[in-house]
This record gives sequence, structure tokens and C-alpha cells, in this order.
Amino acid sequence: MASDDAPANLVNLAARLAREAGDLVANGRRTGNLGARTKSTATDMVTRWDSASESLIVEALRVTRPHDGIVGEEGARFAGTSGIDWYIDPIDGTTNFLYGLGGYAVSIAAADSSGPLVGAVFVPESRELFTATRGRGAFLGSTPIRCSTSMTLDTALVATGFSYDSERRRIQGARVGALLPHVRDIRRLGAAAIDLCHVACGRVDAYFEEHLQSWDLAAGLLIATEAGARSSDFAGGEVRPSETVVCAPGIHSALIEHLQPTS
Repeated sequence: MASDDAPANLVNLAARLAREAGDLVANGRRTGNLGARTKSTATDMVTRWDSASESLIVEALRVTRPHDGIVGEEGARFAGTSGIDWYIDPIDGTTNFLYGLGGYAVSIAAADSSGPLVGAVFVPESRELFTATRGRGAFLGSTPIRCSTSMTLDTALVATGFSYDSERRRIQGARVGALLPHVRDIRRLGAAAIDLCHVACGRVDAYFEEHLQSWDLAAGLLIATEAGARSSDFAGGEVRPSETVVCAPGIHSALIEHLQPTS
């Protein structure tokens, strides 16, 4: 591995760019000039600062890592030749950002042929930076973090999220309703990357969601699993964006029993 490809260099780059982009969008939010428009549905929003954040990150990567691939939520696509691909969510939680709520983040991950290698999630409003490197643990700032040690589902605090598609939301709502009597409570904070980091540091015991995208999942999933969380799809197989469960290992089996399809 070339020195530029060393995981320590990659995670430092991801962290630096996540901070810079986070500062950009937080300052943009304070101007009130959001330039909001819709994407896939009337409730799926994007702002001028989503695009500006992605541009900042992509331009920096193209200069410092010109042979890497890039996949960004707002349309950035570059094929790479280095074996390293970057996954960028320039504002995860755009609805929170639009409404002036603090639950939004910048999420950046680098992956190789084995999956996510490094990840960084920066939450501008709290100034919290979560990072992880595969095989080397997860951190909040410079402090190592571990997931919950919960062993009982009925006392578990569980986070989730919902699709922008109304029919998908109906099905997801039924699933949450069926789960609710079996857990302590549900939290819906509105940003997958933050939910995954909250699993990593034990602020929630579990998180599940459907219909995510690669950029939603890559950094936060690595951070959570490096903090000891177990991941899977709803059937206990390999985690995938279409079905994501990440939780304390001690409640995994009980949780997925209650996540079977509900029509």
C-alpha cells in the first residue's frame, strides 16, 4: 500500500473535509439563503448548500486523490483506477437543515474491494466528529467509543427513519407500530449517519431503516461496527442499503424477529 493510501491518511482526509464542508453548510444555514427545491417527491428536499458541500468535497478529492472513484448524493460520479472509492453525503438530514434543526451531518467514507475502509461523520451544530478505520476502532473526537451492552429488547431505545415515498412510509409505519410494544421507545431523528453514530456511542441501542443509499450508510456503518455493533438485513443476512439493522449484539436476534415485512 502506497503511503498516500495508508488508512491513517485517508481517515484524516475524510475528517478534514467533513469539518470544512460542515462549517460551510452551517454558515450557509445562518444566511437564510437556502435555495431549496424538491427531488424525488414533494417532501424530498435539496438546498444550494447540499450542492456546495458536495462540490467542496469533490474538488478537494480530485486534487488530492485524482485516481480515486467518487459517488456523491447530489450527482458526483467519477470512475477511479486506484481501488479506492469515496461515498459522500454532503448534508445527511437535509429536512432538519431546512427547518433549522440541529440533526444534520456531513458523511464521508472511503472504501476498497473489501468494503468501507475509513469513515467520518461531522455534526456541525454539536461540533462532534465521529471517525473509524476498519480494524482500528471508532472514535468521537479522540475518545474511543463502544456500542450499548443492552441484552433485553424491551428496555432498548431504537432509532429508525422513513422513506420519502408515501406507500413505503405506510409500510414502515406499520412495522414501527408493531415493534413499539416490544421496546423502551422509538426515536426518529432524521439523519441515518447520525443514528448510526448514536448506536456507536451507546446513545441508542439499535437502529433500523429501509431504502437507504450507499452514501447514507458507508461511513456510519463502519463507525458503528468498529464500535462493536452488529449489522445485518432484516432476515439476519448481510447488511444492505435496502434493509439495514445495526444494534447492540445482545439484542440483535430479538430485534430482527420483529422486523419481518408488514403489509
